[in-house]
Amino acid sequence: DVQLQASGGGSVQTGGSLRLSCRVSGVTLNDYAIGWWRRAPGTEREVVSCINAGVGQTWYGGSVEGRFTISSDNAENTVHLQVSSLKPEDTAVYYCARARGPTARMSRTDYDYWGLGTQVTVSS
Repeated sequence: DVQLQASGGGSVQTGGSLRLSCRVSGVTLNDYAIGWWRRAPGTEREVVSCINAGVGQTWYGGSVEGRFTISSDNAENTVHLQVSSLKPEDTAVYYCARARGPTARMSRTDYDYWGLGTQVTVSS
């Protein structure tokens, strides 16, 4: 069975950092892209970053580029998202998901397995 489990969320002040982790089972990370998404209250879910570990391909949304870093630990079958220089508008539930193939994807319909989210709250 494919399972994704996100963790590492918390409450921080503006400028703070967190390290989110997505532990993946039933998936070989080199064969599938993994994406991080977020959903703030009253908004649609948006893609934040994704990675294809097999070729080292990464992608970032414009609002987080330069502040967030995605990485893959294949030995632990875990994808990390280092979130830094946090702003109140980064407050959201963060989800990780498996893409339908190895190419990094930016459309929600391109992902077929989702984990439960982890809450990130940034106070001013």
